[in-house]
Amino acid sequence: MKCPKCKQMNKEEAKTCNNCGFELRMPMLTWKWHAKTLAIIYVVLGIFYALIRLLIKE
Repeated sequence: MKCPKCKQMNKEEAKTCNNCGFELRMPMLTWKWHAKTLAIIYVVLGIFYALIRLLIKE
């Protein structure tokens, strides 16, 4: 496996690069992770928006 950082060749089963120590086995992010993260962001923004609207009215 070639290191994406330093381009050093490593064994296929290597977890880190032998040259620079870069982690070769990074967890794969899926669309479910992205959907969950976006949902959390939108909920938090919605709550802040509602609180600001309430504060402005008063």
